[in-house]
Amino acid sequence: MSEFIALGELMSRGRPAALPVAFDAGRDLCFGEFRAAVSGWQSAFRRQPGKRWALYSGDAYACASALFGAWHAGKTVVLPGDAQPETLARLAHEVDGFAGNLPQALVPDRDAPDMPFASLGGDEPVLQLYTSGSSGEPVAIGKQLRQLDAELLTLQSCWGPSLVDTRIHASVSHQHIYGLLFGLLWPLAAGRAFAVQRLAFPEEMAQVLAERPCAVVSSPAHLKRLPQSLDWTGAQKQLRMVFSSGGPLPEAAVSLVRELLGHAPLEIYGSSETGGIAWRQRHTAEAGWRALPGVELRIEPAAPLALRSAHLPDADWFQGSDRARWLADGSFLLEGRSDRIVKLEEKRLSLDAMERQLLAGGLLDELRLLVLDEARATLAGVAVPSAAGQHLLQQDGKTALNQALRQQLSALVEPMALPRRWRYVAALPVNSQGKTTQAQLAALFDPRRPCVKLQHHDAASASLALRFDADSPYFEGHFPVAPILPGVAQVEWAIRLGRELFDLPADFLRMEALKFQQVIRPGADILLDLQWQAGKATLGFRLHSPAGTHAGGRIVFAAP
Repeated sequence: MSEFIALGELMSRGRPAALPVAFDAGRDLCFGEFRAAVSGWQSAFRRQPGKRWALYSGDAYACASALFGAWHAGKTVVLPGDAQPETLARLAHEVDGFAGNLPQALVPDRDAPDMPFASLGGDEPVLQLYTSGSSGEPVAIGKQLRQLDAELLTLQSCWGPSLVDTRIHASVSHQHIYGLLFGLLWPLAAGRAFAVQRLAFPEEMAQVLAERPCAVVSSPAHLKRLPQSLDWTGAQKQLRMVFSSGGPLPEAAVSLVRELLGHAPLEIYGSSETGGIAWRQRHTAEAGWRALPGVELRIEPAAPLALRSAHLPDADWFQGSDRARWLADGSFLLEGRSDRIVKLEEKRLSLDAMERQLLAGGLLDELRLLVLDEARATLAGVAVPSAAGQHLLQQDGKTALNQALRQQLSALVEPMALPRRWRYVAALPVNSQGKTTQAQLAALFDPRRPCVKLQHHDAASASLALRFDADSPYFEGHFPVAPILPGVAQVEWAIRLGRELFDLPADFLRMEALKFQQVIRPGADILLDLQWQAGKATLGFRLHSPAGTHAGGRIVFAAP
């Protein structure tokens, strides 16, 4: 059993050179290699001016090496949640440079000397992450080293003894606080090896969790979609613990995970601002949340939950947005967010209450309501229809399902405050953390976006059914008498949808073998096939229908 070492002392104290730090494709990456990689990054960062550096990498080991190298060079690391062009354009005004899998990024020095590392001070501002605020706009959250260490020590005291001689897999990204803490920093501090690559698909999860004793860091978006058709017998034998965070885990998903993986998920409640707050492991439906050690809670009627802990930047009470109530056994239940009370048509509406009402009606399996920021504020919904809802949709159309949902809400809210716009999807969109963000939901109402139904998706390919409605802005003026979809729009949506499904590099390089063979007219039903070759940074696309191929080609990106 390895000794737990605080992050600021890890490089100065060190570990045995042969101790595995990470693993990838059957190969262990040991501490001696990690020390050399950190030295290379430290040397590169020291030669650069500026304090704040953005870091993005899909490789957890490379991210850890760069992170510690930057810290030991006195830099503050900014972790964006993704590498989308819009994100990088915003960051360009906030940081002094880029590192990792980003355009024009700093690279480590390959021949850096092995120099002694100093200990790091706990009050240093070492990290900045982003979380989505109630408006959907990214909000910057700073972290000191002592905050990170305090939270890791809490995790180790609670569950470290149960994870001796295990390896850590994650289906969530280390670019967000939960994945960073549980999937990367905690293993480093505790001397447990972590997986270099994220588990993107259930087929991968069923295979790798069966290989040796392990734990998995996951989220509701991944756990509630585990297919019962896969063989999970090996995973049940080797798995020691299943962590879940990032949103509420439905009771049905808890039962599914218990059945397939052999463990009730250990759910973590917290946020980027607060760090971990509480935990629960539901063996019964009414199991409440229990505060993590060192977290002090204040729960009062008609007021959001407040807390104090060493995970926060100071000793003041932090006022959250979640409403809660105590249970008789000293645990508590969450009862929705206070910031999901909106004012529409001069009426105060609880989006949580409206969602509960609609989900109880039996026509929807999942739902998110949101207010669209348009010329006139509009309440909208993105929903996954249940079997009954899907039957109604197919038999009587979207208008019939819209009307049925409005009827279910009629006893709760006035007609003027009912949702006016709907999008029905096979699954709610999620980011690499397994969260559904306001920005992702709002993007579904972009008038330029075609109607999209995902038919197939794996690590290297995807198939989608598209419909470009007649009122799409792309048809305006192109051409007035006989409108057709511009070729540039076809390529744009191949790239946009590719970015939603694969981790594409940020910079476009060129087009290859591009051909437009048949026009796409308003209302056409089109199939889009995507092929992603990560090694060549190339996205192949083909738009086709029963009439034949409409367009196709290869989109080449600048390899990181």
